[in-house]
Amino acid sequence: MQKVALIVGAGDATGGAIARRFAREGYVACVTRRSADKLQELVAAIEAEGGRARGFGTDARKEEEVVALVEEIESTVGPIEVLVFNIGANVRTSVLEETARKYFKIWEMACFGGFLNAREVARRMVTRGRGTILFTGATASLRGGNGFAAFAGAKHALRALAQSMARELGPRGIHVAHVVIDGAIDTAFIRDNFPERHALKDREGILSPAHIADQYWMLHSQPRDTWTHELDLRPWMETF
Repeated sequence: MQKVALIVGAGDATGGAIARRFAREGYVACVTRRSADKLQELVAAIEAEGGRARGFGTDARKEEEVVALVEEIESTVGPIEVLVFNIGANVRTSVLEETARKYFKIWEMACFGGFLNAREVARRMVTRGRGTILFTGATASLRGGNGFAAFAGAKHALRALAQSMARELGPRGIHVAHVVIDGAIDTAFIRDNFPERHALKDREGILSPAHIADQYWMLHSQPRDTWTHELDLRPWMETF
């Protein structure tokens, strides 16, 4: 069976770059979004580079869909060696105007989905005694910013989930790591909405998705005697 890297939340920037990086290393990149149609371009790009990829439309917040996804991949594609949970939900709203519905949805997307996907994959990994689970964090994983009460709460919770899973699963051969991405990423959203930040690209002042992906591969490749649990990534000029 072929080795699989499952990237949950494979968008046009970071998630897609991670998928392409693992595909170049010989993994089948199984990529997910809520709409499978939005994955066609990424899958085609990976295949054009000589890699293998499969796209799946699934809602990471729905337990039955996550269970079915993992079962399908494990039975028809190959063992999931790597899980990358890369869903963001970065939405700014004043706490005075935040609604219970949106607050809960952000938590579902950024944290609960991480639990569901990691639990299902971990259940398979522990039987093999190996595997890597990587969670994408953010500045909000460490501190709550003005207007980001919901996002920070969810990302704080995701970080705690990663810590607990690392302590439980590490002794069973599963490498669990949390990556704090602290800074603007080179995306169309940053280019269109924050042109002054995007202008720093020429000075390596914003994060390159490809360079982020290199660090995810590095974490997966680490020997077991030097595992990293938390890695923070930021441009050299970013304040922290």
